[in-house]
Amino acid sequence: MENENQNINEVQPRSSNIWMYILLAVLALVVIGLSVWLISVKNEVKTLKTEKEVQRWELEKELDSIMNEHTKVKEAYGELSDSLATVDSVLQANAKEIKHLLNYKWDYYKVKKKLSHLQVIAQRYVRQMDSIVTVNQALTQENFEIKEEIKKVKYNYQNLEKEKGALEEKVDEASVLHAYNFTATPVHVKGSGKEVPTDKIKRVQRITVCFTVGKNTIVEPGKKTVYLRLARPDKEILMKGRGEKYTFEYMGKTLQYSQQKTFDYQNEAIDMCLKYNIRNTQDLQPGVYHADLFVGDNNIGHTTFMLK
Repeated sequence: MENENQNINEVQPRSSNIWMYILLAVLALVVIGLSVWLISVKNEVKTLKTEKEVQRWELEKELDSIMNEHTKVKEAYGELSDSLATVDSVLQANAKEIKHLLNYKWDYYKVKKKLSHLQVIAQRYVRQMDSIVTVNQALTQENFEIKEEIKKVKYNYQNLEKEKGALEEKVDEASVLHAYNFTATPVHVKGSGKEVPTDKIKRVQRITVCFTVGKNTIVEPGKKTVYLRLARPDKEILMKGRGEKYTFEYMGKTLQYSQQKTFDYQNEAIDMCLKYNIRNTQDLQPGVYHADLFVGDNNIGHTTFMLK
């Protein structure tokens, strides 16, 4: 009887030890499994972080490329670039905003969209500089030194044509209205009401601006308002009057306008004209005047004319 009790007592510790070993083995397998899973998750997070950093680097590289090209254009045109200080400030502000987004919390598609818009502004800057060069050629035909300077500008401009072409391929203006056949004509109004073009300050009574808003099937149809800004050679805006009544919002800024018109846009090309009457109290200056058209946050056209 004592032998049987002794055998039972020996079996019970052995059985307890076996279950303890099994439990330890299970715990070891669980720990190993969790370790493998955590390593896998860590590697996946590291991969995603690396991919996002690569995206950010590519976007920064694209931004730097656009701004470097813009700097080259400004340097090539020298003092002439001062006449487009407003467009340059808009471009710089957009670039600063994109840089801020990339340095902090950013979204790939949002930054990509803003980069496309920045490219549009940079390309518009080059086109407007081309227009200014053309006007200055006409004004300085008799001045040898200025003619030589224009030749240098044209030479530099030709060197930029290839870079400009590469930039044009990236520009997406599908959702932006554009104006073409844009003319600004200073006129003298006869008693019969007939307008006679003139470039004499003493005779000009009105500036007639005509243009065509191009066909665009992507832009949402409906009522649109176009704002005209006429700037003297000293960059002073010709206005119908003072106060907030003659201002509009553009890219978060309040700008003065010379004339405005609301039209019904139905995705087809539409011709229109705006007439600005010179007030008796307004002083005109000889030189190159600039005319810009704005719809929403877009500068849709630019041209120049001369008074002497």
